[in-house]
Amino acid sequence: QVQLVESGGGLVQAGGSLRLSCAASGRTFSRFAMGWFRQAPGKEREFVSAISWNSGMTYYADSVKGRFTISRDNANNMVYLQMNSLKPEDTAVYYCAANQRHWPVLPNTQNAYDLWGQGTQVAVSS
Repeated sequence: QVQLVESGGGLVQAGGSLRLSCAASGRTFSRFAMGWFRQAPGKEREFVSAISWNSGMTYYADSVKGRFTISRDNANNMVYLQMNSLKPEDTAVYYCAANQRHWPVLPNTQNAYDLWGQGTQVAVSS
């Protein structure tokens, strides 16, 4: 059974950087569309970024565009989220997600993904 495990979260000052990692088990990872979502305290989970199986398509929420970069390494079953110029409003639990079948029509929606990790906490201090 495929599992997703996030890492790389932590506490950082505003303006700083973090790189989140998502490790996926299973031999079919290279076929998956992958996404990152986040959930701040008291708020609904929201889309952050998505990447297609061959990195040919990437998609970002307006709030992170130009600051965050999604990438993947299919040889090592990894997806990354490089987060630069972090702001206090980026504070949230960040979740990795996978669509194990195809590139979703709406990659910015939670329902597009059928596998989720447990999340990693990111806290940005002002």
